[in-house]
Amino acid sequence: MTLVLALLLLAAPLSAHAWGPLGHRLVAELAERQLDPAIVPELHRLLDESGASSLAEVANWADDVREGSDDGELARRTKRMHFVNFADSRCRFEPARICAKGQCAVAAIESYAKLLADRSKPDSERAQALRFLVHFVGDVHQPLHASYRPDRGGNQFQVRYRGQGTNLHAIWDSRVLGSLGIGWQRYARRLGGRTVAAGALLPEAWAEQSCRISRDDGVYPLGRSIDAAYLERMRPIAELQVQRAAARLAALLNRALG
Repeated sequence: MTLVLALLLLAAPLSAHAWGPLGHRLVAELAERQLDPAIVPELHRLLDESGASSLAEVANWADDVREGSDDGELARRTKRMHFVNFADSRCRFEPARICAKGQCAVAAIESYAKLLADRSKPDSERAQALRFLVHFVGDVHQPLHASYRPDRGGNQFQVRYRGQGTNLHAIWDSRVLGSLGIGWQRYARRLGGRTVAAGALLPEAWAEQSCRISRDDGVYPLGRSIDAAYLERMRPIAELQVQRAAARLAALLNRALG
């Protein structure tokens, strides 16, 4: 690796998609099923501002902004809101140290939830806040988007899968959930029979929980080889995180729009 390439890697933000389109749609769909019926008309009114009729339709919009939007300023301003990098293995959220100027997923969730709840704001701003909120709640529940390791959330942790080189973040992006080989609507039906308690609506606690999972639950394979057994072990962890994200997103929306 050349010195120039090494410096570029160190300077680059995370480039992978947290859960990928599948996981984000699952979070959104499962959350919508848990909403208070009283807020649904207001939710749909704001979704209509985005030309959408469901949360699942807007779940991946924030990634589209980051990668292909014509609004370069919005992409630049929000690109670091997709993750939170903990300083070390204590997994302790220290805002001044790891979320300067509100540039992390935790602060983004808090900020956009507040904006969504403010009915004095234009509908266009609240609709945009809703789209970001749906996505960032999903992001913060992906263990590699709330990791303490100095490998950019697994992007620089090289592994082998089916004889080819890749990185751990890509595995969690597309393979852990995707290896089941079913579409998001069928997957949502599979997971929909079980809900989990949202608990306290504290995004920093959610991030700390995700960090501890990346640290303690075998997320980082010792042999740097990903096989079917690894995916089988990780899938229940990922599914539980999706269900937690859905419950917490629903609770946030119930509070913001109620």
